[in-house]
Amino acid sequence: QVQLVESGGGLVQAGGSLRLSCAASGRTVSRYTMGWFRQAPGKQREAVAVINSSGLVTYYADSVKGRFTISRNNAENTVYLQMNSLKPEDTAVYHCAADRANLGSSRNAVYDHWGQGIQVTVSS
Repeated sequence: QVQLVESGGGLVQAGGSLRLSCAASGRTVSRYTMGWFRQAPGKQREAVAVINSSGLVTYYADSVKGRFTISRNNAENTVYLQMNSLKPEDTAVYHCAADRANLGSSRNAVYDHWGQGIQVTVSS
């Protein structure tokens, strides 16, 4: 079974940066697609960025293109989300997720494993 633990969240002013990490344990996720998703209060969970097992980025939400970068280190079993030029509308709980079928999809339903999530708050 795969366990995912997010870290690196917190409170930051608008225009600032944060780097989220997602550490996987239990088994290697090197052959999995990994995704970052977020859910703001009163809104549905949405995909933010997706990277497949080969390191190809298959999805960025339009709202984060040019500001966020997803990457992975398979040797460390970890996925990252570098978030720059943060805006108040980026405030949400951010989750990482793993898809063992390696579909490279932004659809929530295909992901088999989810982290508990971490709060990111951007103040104006």
